[in-house]
Amino acid sequence: MSGRKRILVTGGAGFIGSQVADAFLKAGHEVAVVDNLSTGKREQVPAGAQFYLDDIKSAETFDLIGRWRPQVLVHHAAQMSVRISVADPTLDARENILGSLNLFQAAAQVGLEKIIFASTGGAMYGDEAPVPAREEDRAIPECPYGIAKLAVEHYLHFYQREHGIIPVRLRYANVYGPRQNGLGEAGVVAIFIEKFLAAEQPVINGDGLQTRDFVYVGDVVAANLAALDYPREGTFNIGTGRETDILTVYLKLQKLAGSSKDPVHGPAKPGEQRRSALDSTRAREWLNWQPRVSLAEGLTHTVAAFRGRQ
Repeated sequence: MSGRKRILVTGGAGFIGSQVADAFLKAGHEVAVVDNLSTGKREQVPAGAQFYLDDIKSAETFDLIGRWRPQVLVHHAAQMSVRISVADPTLDARENILGSLNLFQAAAQVGLEKIIFASTGGAMYGDEAPVPAREEDRAIPECPYGIAKLAVEHYLHFYQREHGIIPVRLRYANVYGPRQNGLGEAGVVAIFIEKFLAAEQPVINGDGLQTRDFVYVGDVVAANLAALDYPREGTFNIGTGRETDILTVYLKLQKLAGSSKDPVHGPAKPGEQRRSALDSTRAREWLNWQPRVSLAEGLTHTVAAFRGRQ
C-alpha cells in the first residue's frame, strides 16, 4: 500500500497502540486515534494525531468512521485481561467481539481497504499445541479472551469475502516495553519493574517455571508497519520463538533495578498455560519481519523508561 494513507488506530492511547500510531505518523501517514481511556492515557496519544474520546461499541465511533473515512483500520482496542474474560465472558464478548463488529460494519460502508488486527498468539493455541506454535497449528484457545480473538479473526475473513477488505491478523506473543502498565497478566514485566522501583515485593505465581515468549514493543511496531504494505490477507505470529520462564525474568529485572528483594512465590493461577512461544517464520518470509531486540536489551530499555517516568 504505497503512498500516504488515512489510518484510524483504535486503542491508540494505550501501551502498544500509541507507539504504533506514532510510527505511522513518522512514516508520513494521516492518523486518527479512538480510545475510551479505560486503560490508555491521553498524554500517550501522538501530538500529530487527531484524537476522539469514544468507545468502539458506540454509535459515535460508527459515525466517526463514516465522516473521517479512513483507508486503513488498525485495531488495538480490547478488553485485554484473561482473568476478567474468565470471570465475565459476556463482558469480554461485548467488548472484543461486538465492539469489533461495530467497527467493521462502519468500515464496510466507507470502502475501507485494510484492517490490521492485534490478535493474540499467547492465548490462541492452548497447551496442546507444539512449542513454538505455528500459524497452521490448530487454535484451541482455553479462555474467553482467546476465543473472542479467534472469533474476530474469522469475522475478518467474512468481511474480506463480502466487502473486499484485506485483513492482516497479527498474533502477538507477550509484548513488553516502555508505556506498559501493570494491569493484566501480560504485564508481568511492568508489574515486576513497578514493584522493584517502589521497593515493594513482587510475587511470582506458582513455581515461576511457566514460560512465555517475550517480544519487545518496538519489534511489534515494526510488524504493524510491515503489515501496512502487505497486499493480501494473512495471519502472522509476532514473537521470538524463544521460551523464557517467569523466574528468569524476575531475576534479570531484580538485577537491573538494583533490588535486594529475592523471589517470593504465591499460589499458581488456576488454569494458567504452562508453556508458550510463537514460531514467526511466516512473518520473516512474507512480511520481511523478524524480532531485532534481544530480551536483555529490551528489559534494559524498559527499566530505564520506567525510571524516567518516576
